[in-house]
Amino acid sequence: MMKTVRDLLRAKKSQDVWSITPDTLVYRALQLLDEKRIGALPVVEKGELVGIVSERDYARKVILEGKSSKETHTKEIMSTRIYVVTPDSTMEECMALMNEQRIRHLPVIEKGTNRLLGVISIGDVLKSIISEQKIMIENLSGYIMGRIV
Repeated sequence: MMKTVRDLLRAKKSQDVWSITPDTLVYRALQLLDEKRIGALPVVEKGELVGIVSERDYARKVILEGKSSKETHTKEIMSTRIYVVTPDSTMEECMALMNEQRIRHLPVIEKGTNRLLGVISIGDVLKSIISEQKIMIENLSGYIMGRIV
């Protein structure tokens, strides 16, 4: 059975979903990224996902442009072209999307809405796929060796 984003979200150690608003100062966003040991934050306004900010956005749109993180708001640097998945998306679909778009984080939204349910990282997806493949290899080895009937 193919694992879904729903399975991945249930298995994550922390069920907390950290987010910021478009008016959050970039400095505060950076503090939150550091405190929570995460690489990206969804930007939510009135309960709807409107963007995402990553460490890469900070490096490219604040540091390289000579802006101050204490005077710049998230809305000035957030990516508004957001690729999202739903709880029913498979790990393979997530991996393909991340690979094609060269992104490392995918917000998970409720199907038919823009309500944020969580965020998954490329690390989460890889761990899930590797775990699934390990089980398959063990089962196939058992079958070949005659341990499974």
